[in-house]
Amino acid sequence: MRQAGRYLPEYRELRQRVDFLTLCKTPDLAAEVTLQPIRRFGFDAAILFSDILIPVEAIGCPLNFDPGPRLATPIRSRAQVDALSAAPMEEVVPYVGQALALLRRELAGKVPVIGFCGAPFTLAAYMVEGEGRQGFGEVKKMMFREPATLTHLLEKLADGMADYLNFQIRSGAQALQIFDSWAGILSQADYRAFALPAVQRLVGRLDRGDAPLIYFAPAAGHTLADAAATGADVLGVCWRTPMDQARAITGGSVALQGNLDPHVLFASPDVVREKAGAVLDAAGPAPGHIMNLGHGILPETPIASVEALVETVAARAADSVKDRA
Repeated sequence: MRQAGRYLPEYRELRQRVDFLTLCKTPDLAAEVTLQPIRRFGFDAAILFSDILIPVEAIGCPLNFDPGPRLATPIRSRAQVDALSAAPMEEVVPYVGQALALLRRELAGKVPVIGFCGAPFTLAAYMVEGEGRQGFGEVKKMMFREPATLTHLLEKLADGMADYLNFQIRSGAQALQIFDSWAGILSQADYRAFALPAVQRLVGRLDRGDAPLIYFAPAAGHTLADAAATGADVLGVCWRTPMDQARAITGGSVALQGNLDPHVLFASPDVVREKAGAVLDAAGPAPGHIMNLGHGILPETPIASVEALVETVAARAADSVKDRA
């Protein structure tokens, strides 16, 4: 999930000097921000600091952040979709590969580096809406009025994101995550018709070797069984679906990641320990659970709560090793 950000004083200090897009597009700064939470908390993996919309520019959609993402021209017609053309990602976003290479050198094998992208439907939601907006009504209008146009856009995005993730693997990413942040606005039938085939197309074009792949669609418990067919090795689970239920729904076909409510971290360390323990208990002793938040860490999250979470998980892991010995 989102490891770096405004809850870290060292990140806030850097952001006073550098705007968000510059941070993403400057390899040494992106690497530095990625490393900040690893140094402070000793997490088990580092996820590249970037944004899911960064590669959208590469297919012909300029954007800025003000403070949220805004596209210069929303994509609303078949002609606009036809005009989108994806250049090779290593040519248009070379700084992403450079940041990953820097991270591999800096981390020197201590923890793996995770690369990521946005899922086709989620990217389409931003591109058709033109900005982040609750409900993303414009993409759903397109879905019902011009389903073939949306499908065409999703296929282009799937191919572009496959190139993007393959570039990240070549640059040093050791695992990948696909964020389908807005798949939850779809019904199960519409998920099956639009979002799922696009993710399957993306996954089918990856050349990732043995690099694990995580797929995360928050607020989409109704799609969890279908998401197990994306081709991902791991499914992220938000806090809305209890981990034991997620285990039952997926039947052990994939590993699971999650699913502590990020707002729990605003409670006292004792409450954090209690709630984290409850997630671990619900996941059970079977293998295939990555303890994590059920969404990105929130601004103003107390550092002490993050420390309590890490300590709780580490202690449980140590106990598990003793039990197996």
